[in-house]
Amino acid sequence: MSVKNTKTQQQRPADERQFAFGRENYKWVIIGLGLIVLGFFLMVGGNSSDPAVFSKGIFSFQRWTLAPVLILAGYGVGIYAIMKKPKD
Repeated sequence: MSVKNTKTQQQRPADERQFAFGRENYKWVIIGLGLIVLGFFLMVGGNSSDPAVFSKGIFSFQRWTLAPVLILAGYGVGIYAIMKKPKD
């Protein structure tokens, strides 16, 4: 009997199959990934063209504060997207 039950579950119409997340969840995941990528992009740079010269550009607000906050916000949005219950 269990073989028959399994067989009927595999033959369900395509309309009854659902994704694990809803459309809105995927939208939030993409927004979170965008924030993470933007944060890492803002962290790049600050080097000097001459290795013998020290550049204070690596200690800017953008690299020490803004970029890590954006990365953490991106992870937070990603966690929210995973935990959010999709609308039926």
